[in-house]
Amino acid sequence: MDAGIITGLLIIAVGSFGQSSSYVPIRKVRAWSWESFWLAQGVFAWVLFPLAGALLVIPAGSSLGALLRGMNYWGPLLYGIAWGVGGLTFGLSMRYLGVALGQSIALGTCAAFGTLLPAIFAGADLLRGEGLALLIGVCITLAGIAVVGYAGVLRSKGLSKEERQAAIKDFALTRGLLVALLAGVMSACFALGLDAGSGIKERALAIGVNALYAGLPVVQLVALGGFITNAVYCLFCNARHRTFSDYASPPAATLANNLLFCALAGLLWYSQFLGLEAGKSFLGESPLLLAFSWCILMSLNILFSYFWGLVLKEWKGARAGTIIALVIGLLILISSLVFTAMTNNAANS
Repeated sequence: MDAGIITGLLIIAVGSFGQSSSYVPIRKVRAWSWESFWLAQGVFAWVLFPLAGALLVIPAGSSLGALLRGMNYWGPLLYGIAWGVGGLTFGLSMRYLGVALGQSIALGTCAAFGTLLPAIFAGADLLRGEGLALLIGVCITLAGIAVVGYAGVLRSKGLSKEERQAAIKDFALTRGLLVALLAGVMSACFALGLDAGSGIKERALAIGVNALYAGLPVVQLVALGGFITNAVYCLFCNARHRTFSDYASPPAATLANNLLFCALAGLLWYSQFLGLEAGKSFLGESPLLLAFSWCILMSLNILFSYFWGLVLKEWKGARAGTIIALVIGLLILISSLVFTAMTNNAANS
């Protein structure tokens, strides 16, 4: 495999590990309601860090406003608002299913829709050539997700109610699965938003933005749209549950602790798109891997989420058959990446 492609995949993997780790700091937030810490980490994840990233890549003599002037920034923003529904329910899926199973279902659905819809909108033929390889790669990914989900069901059946609540306080399998599926479908809008902002990325390249970071202004727009959706819902919950005091009157030490860990969670979440955009710049010679990059990111997010699921003891006490199903599912996920890479090599040989 070409060294540049390997470099690109490794960069995407580093960003993926950051995203999969982003829910760990949230566990350190104390004495805040769900809506309060979700909004706080969203300020960092979807506003401050994406804005900082977009501003830092603009070369001297230009500005973010000049870059966006006359461009279709409403497309990425509106897709971001739709993606915000996915981001909101994504957090709820973690609440009901835990880090491992919640991310698997949501990210698997997101991987499929976020990979295939941009290809379809671009007029790709999914029944032949590279389009067919893309479709097969996504189907292998979904097969892995299905097996991993089955392992999650087996795990749930093997635990007592007390054991489930000890690992995941608000565990609810049926509700969690429905929320995770909705999260996955709507989260795919982030990929559509990035695709809608391709003109902005091209202009960024034209004014001298490094190819590694040319997509960050588009990421900022999509993320901002998502923040709008989440902020509206979280503020509504603050009003309904009378939890505005979370922000106003906690002890100084608690406030500092919570803001620190929300900021860390936001930075880790944002790192996946730093990795994705930087990694894609190394895949330009491979249209197939470039089109499959979103699915690669989501698959790696799932793999790393299970690492954290094991570390956080969410699978403690699982039976041997459950662990075997989990390992088989993860191996199928890995095989989707291997298949796409081998297909790409065969096409270029």
